[in-house]
Amino acid sequence: MRTLVMIPALLALLLAAGCQRQEKDYMSINGKIFIFNIRQASAFYMLTLNRLPATPDNAVVTAEFEDPAGGPPLVKRQKVFPKMTRIDLQSPDLDCIRTGKPYRIHVTLRDASGAVLQTIDTTLSSTLDSDMLPQKALFDGPAYTKSKAAFGPDGKIRYRRKCG
Repeated sequence: MRTLVMIPALLALLLAAGCQRQEKDYMSINGKIFIFNIRQASAFYMLTLNRLPATPDNAVVTAEFEDPAGGPPLVKRQKVFPKMTRIDLQSPDLDCIRTGKPYRIHVTLRDASGAVLQTIDTTLSSTLDSDMLPQKALFDGPAYTKSKAAFGPDGKIRYRRKCG
């Protein structure tokens, strides 16, 4: 009698477990880094995502990067085209980056109708401070003509000041 009650109970449990939907991954993080371009006196986030086979064409990836200087997140959007195998997202230029501080990145993938397919939350820490960058670009134009705004009267580079 006891086994007759156990079998339907186990069967019901298995059916209920089978109805739970597994979340599908459409993209994964391939790489994330801060890029410091000393020649142009700029720094930015670079995030690379792998497009997995289930990712629909015409989807839109939105990355929200924490602004190290404070304020609202810096937003970058990228449409997913049919032949894309990876998605590269670069933030606008940054200031006030601090060594070792984890900065938040929130990524959302939406299908063509706007429905959320996947979200990824991650952080990125820098090994450099942004005050190692010059105040202005070091050179004017494509040649190596020194920019007068980047160098002081003594010929030394003018570096950015530390942020508050």
